[in-house]
Amino acid sequence: MRIDIITIFPEYLAPLELSLIGRAAEAGHLQLALHDLRDWTDDAHRTVDDTPTGGGAGMVMKPDVWGSAIDEVLAAEVSVPDDAHGSAGPRTVLAIPTPSGTRLTQRIVEDLATVDHLVIACGRYEGIDARVAEHYGETGGAGENLETLEYSLGDYVLNGGEVAALALVEAVARLLPGVVGNPESLAEESHGTAGLLEYPGYTRPTKWRELEVPPVLLSGNHAQIERWRRDRALERTVTRRPDMAAALRPEQIDKGDRATLARLGWAVTQTGLRRMRIRRARPRDADALANLAAATFPLACPPELTQRDIAVFISRNLTPRRFREYLTEPERYLVLVGEIDGIDALAGYTLAVIPLTADEEPYADDVAKIVPQRPAAELSKIYVRSEHHSTGMGQALMEATLATLGGIRVEGQPIDVVWLGTNLRNRRSQKFYARSGFANVGARRFLVGGREQDDAVWARSVVETMPGAVAD
Repeated sequence: MRIDIITIFPEYLAPLELSLIGRAAEAGHLQLALHDLRDWTDDAHRTVDDTPTGGGAGMVMKPDVWGSAIDEVLAAEVSVPDDAHGSAGPRTVLAIPTPSGTRLTQRIVEDLATVDHLVIACGRYEGIDARVAEHYGETGGAGENLETLEYSLGDYVLNGGEVAALALVEAVARLLPGVVGNPESLAEESHGTAGLLEYPGYTRPTKWRELEVPPVLLSGNHAQIERWRRDRALERTVTRRPDMAAALRPEQIDKGDRATLARLGWAVTQTGLRRMRIRRARPRDADALANLAAATFPLACPPELTQRDIAVFISRNLTPRRFREYLTEPERYLVLVGEIDGIDALAGYTLAVIPLTADEEPYADDVAKIVPQRPAAELSKIYVRSEHHSTGMGQALMEATLATLGGIRVEGQPIDVVWLGTNLRNRRSQKFYARSGFANVGARRFLVGGREQDDAVWARSVVETMPGAVAD
């Protein structure tokens, strides 16, 4: 690649002779040339600017001087591999830093790293006469393979384009073969191919000013270290750059990512990441909850139950009226719902039964015998619509429910245990409960539509649960 920079302050760009960029130029990995714009002036004062047409503050850089400079620099010989572009000739980009340009991103930089000739025009004062970008952008200027890019580093104004030129050269050059010693670092870094901000880095000493290196990094367990770093990268990205998080594609996200993202309030949908919220249900949610319950309850039923049996159970236990009753007794029932941005229908819900006294036993005698801890709460329902399975919504609902139960006091005592029952053959649910810290403590009998079913009973302490983000 050849990089030419045109400026009225070539000395400003002296840092390009240092470090990786300077060494890469010496080694021949790229050609780098600086040009003084004033060399193309034809008056004694080497004038490069004039007053704005139509009036106004400041000075505007002259198009005739810039045109002469750009034409000559574009005509420079560029070495291109024989098979690089076929018969199309070298690909050239004229890059013009300007506050009104396209914001520079890593994806743009990656594309620029594939060009053969990059010319950067550093403006000053009130910028370069607009006809320069218009001319080279619309006509291709001196070459049919010329592209013009007006770019900005961010939403702020600099005195000139030299700082932006330095940033662009360093960002592009480090992607060229042979410039960075360890190419794998390019994939791990912020804005790299993973689409995430980079995880935090640490080195010796392990303790500095009362701050210690995270213990996992000293464990020697490479799988745990990799997971920890990935989780920290996800946290940084969704917190600092939610726009980057929203651009992640589902195929870039593994199961471990989904759990982390769910804790951070993001659901992984088929169309990408969307924000999700867990909140307490309100009385006006009763109809929506009944609709959700009718759609999700059949998903957990054993196959021998008839549609009539299921319909009877829903008509008796999952009606709008029943949910309104739950929602008007907050001291007895905790109902949380999950929502996903851009989707009107509720995505999932939980219903927990809270004991009214510290020594209240579970309603079923067989459960009371195998769950002896008190106070004991029941996680009666946790359901997510089938289209939102694997989004992380179920895990987010579970953690929020456990965290909320952990903050409840019954006659001054914290809830000691939460239990639930699930059909003995529902392996998918049981794996989920095991991942959520529940243990199988026995079995019970449960009636659905007048038919007895075998349920597995699972229980766990609500102590040391993670804080959940639950809106009122």
